[in-house]
Amino acid sequence: MKKSSVGIFLTVVIILIAIIGGAFFHTRKTNQFVHSTTATLFFHGGGSSYRAEDSMVNAAKRAGVTNTIIRADVTKDGQVSLHGNMHRGAINPIVEVNYEDNRQLDFNKHGKYATNVAKLLQKQYGIKKINMVGHSLGNISIIYYMLQNGKNKHMPQLQKQVDIAGHFGGLDFAGIPDAIKQPAGMKLNAQGKPNHMNATYRQMTAARKIYPQNQVAVLNIYGDIGNHTDGRVTNVSSRSLKYLVASRAKSYTEIKFTGKNAQHSKLHENAKVDRALIKFLWQKN
Repeated sequence: MKKSSVGIFLTVVIILIAIIGGAFFHTRKTNQFVHSTTATLFFHGGGSSYRAEDSMVNAAKRAGVTNTIIRADVTKDGQVSLHGNMHRGAINPIVEVNYEDNRQLDFNKHGKYATNVAKLLQKQYGIKKINMVGHSLGNISIIYYMLQNGKNKHMPQLQKQVDIAGHFGGLDFAGIPDAIKQPAGMKLNAQGKPNHMNATYRQMTAARKIYPQNQVAVLNIYGDIGNHTDGRVTNVSSRSLKYLVASRAKSYTEIKFTGKNAQHSKLHENAKVDRALIKFLWQKN
């Protein structure tokens, strides 16, 4: 065989090995995840946008969870428009939710916004089951979606929720309205129940009867950079979620992250957080 022919032959062999190896690696990578039509909705924090969700969403895409990522823009009056390519039956689709009114402190409106997104996904793509991921104020969309729809079997049913840096028990800094301010001296008992509750938390306790029994798996992630706070939200406020949902949840798990990347606004760009939520939401058992 001539040298040129040998060279061509070897080149072809190398290319074939690369293609087969790449296909094997891709199959192996994607096979570790569930293949489901359940849509996962990401909700950003106050004063932010869907861009804050990009790090977590892109980590899921790189891991091989999905190739379907769309955006849901929500106007101040709750009108929803969808952007991007998705088809019925898409595997593990992700929806980055983007609120125009990103500093809204009427928590009932957060529930309305999330409800309208879920309704449109149901109408346009036949979505029947959803997961929800929230950061900071975005967690309010999750729990108020359930307060408004937890007993409605005609709405998309929540399967898993990931709460990151949630301020369920309130916020403890100047300028916060009393209804959502963390009460002074707040402590939790073994069930996560606060000894003092603001008006909003008392409203949220309705979740203890509205969440469907043994349906929703909950992962509660919070950061501690020292002194039991992520620098913005106290750990006691984040951990007060337990009292609201744990008694009816399919499972309830808390994970505390520490170090500089556990700071409030860095948690949604923390690679360890990415791995935890990918494992929880999509990895096969």
